[in-house]
Amino acid sequence: MTATLILTPTPEQVQDSSEQIQPEKVTSLEDFLVKPADRMEWVDGNLVEKTGMTFKHGLAQVNLATSWKNYKNSSGQGGEVITEVLCRTAKQGRRPDVAYITPELLPPGNFTAFSQSFPLIAEIASPEDSAEELFAKAQEYLESGCLEVWLLFPEARLVFVNAGKNWLLFNADEVVNTQTVLAGFSVAVSELLA
Repeated sequence: MTATLILTPTPEQVQDSSEQIQPEKVTSLEDFLVKPADRMEWVDGNLVEKTGMTFKHGLAQVNLATSWKNYKNSSGQGGEVITEVLCRTAKQGRRPDVAYITPELLPPGNFTAFSQSFPLIAEIASPEDSAEELFAKAQEYLESGCLEVWLLFPEARLVFVNAGKNWLLFNADEVVNTQTVLAGFSVAVSELLA
């Protein structure tokens, strides 16, 4: 005879779990940009935590940031490559996975949030991200001063690039290259998404 144990959560446990899922309300985007919370984005008036990063996500992020930085240094183009730094779009406060800021736009000293989208941005899909949401976020960046967006899909081993006109698709056996920003950069997709 097998016994089955059924656990029913108490009303307090149900309430606690739903409170954890709900985003925290913030008064304004301006307030958030002045004093942003770690690992949070400001989306439609709510603080939303960036979650779901996996080993493959982290590896792709490091590989891309390192590749862009090494190329930036060797080509003498200047600027900075950064990860998870807050920027303001026309609608939200976002933290792109990887971004490049040109020397002309680089503010002096330290800053908490960049006043617009970075010129070159990459977002890396994690298992809980929907492709539709990532493409919408990319469009938001492009409408807010970004010149080129990369979307990396480590599980599918695909990279999409948009420089404001149309999407280019790069498969695992191809070489992806920048279209407008960080001129001349290229890398094998298989190297980025190893």
